[in-house]
Amino acid sequence: MPLIYADLVWLLNLCFDAMLLWLAAIMLKRRVRLWRLMLAALFGSLLVLLVFTPFAYMMSHVATKLIVSFFMVWICFGFHRFRFFVENVLAFYFATFMMGGGMVAFHFLLQSEITPYSSGWLTHSTSISWLFIVSMFPILWLLSKVQMGTIREKKLRFEHVIDVRVTCFGQTVSLKGLVDSGNQLRDPLTNTPVMIVELQPFAHILPHAVLQMIHKRTYTDDIPSEWVSRMRFVPYRAVGVEQQLLVAMKPDDVQWLDGKQWTSVAKALIGFYPSSLSADGEYNCIVHPHMVMSQAS
Repeated sequence: MPLIYADLVWLLNLCFDAMLLWLAAIMLKRRVRLWRLMLAALFGSLLVLLVFTPFAYMMSHVATKLIVSFFMVWICFGFHRFRFFVENVLAFYFATFMMGGGMVAFHFLLQSEITPYSSGWLTHSTSISWLFIVSMFPILWLLSKVQMGTIREKKLRFEHVIDVRVTCFGQTVSLKGLVDSGNQLRDPLTNTPVMIVELQPFAHILPHAVLQMIHKRTYTDDIPSEWVSRMRFVPYRAVGVEQQLLVAMKPDDVQWLDGKQWTSVAKALIGFYPSSLSADGEYNCIVHPHMVMSQAS
């Protein structure tokens, strides 16, 4: 008969419940007090002690698990309103299923055995050991925490990414623009807001002399006459970089997609940036916030 250390099993469940509640709080961006989180985990871990009592049959009952989980969430997050409580419960269940499913998936990946049958191959796995659970749970928790932060960052970023199109000399270029409140770049002479764009989408439109001017940031005399009146040099300063000059141009038209309707910007310059603005290609221009004000037309 195997020897079971009740105190160790209880301690592991206490730690696991606390980490699951913490992960749920991270997912919902809830601020919880440590003592409430630990008290909720302590309450949930007491369910394990039923195994060593005559009421062990109650532990595996669905109603018991639901009631215990509801109380855990209530202790940890409180009950401000019904929707708030339901969101917390669902996040706790999602974290639990995600961690449990992750451990089962890794177990099948690392410790599966294949048995041949006449009709094909059947894969089955040995029982999951406590050592495997103890070692994999923190790893999966950290991976889930990092992934949740990445998803939240991308969601926030995509909420501020809009469709933009720029027309110059009858040619239209479609872009993905990041509306950045930190971009306050304006032409010092006309106070026109400047939208920073990657050079590559405009390379087929710009004359060779203009391309050279953008890369060297110096004016050249061989620019075509129809381009001279459009070009500007806008001073800008980046973090950790001394003040430089950004080559900008006045386009024929700049529009951004407001829902299902294209809205034109009254005054705008586009400043050319020779390199990529986004490492993962999510956007290729940085839009001045003034350009997407509701009154722009």
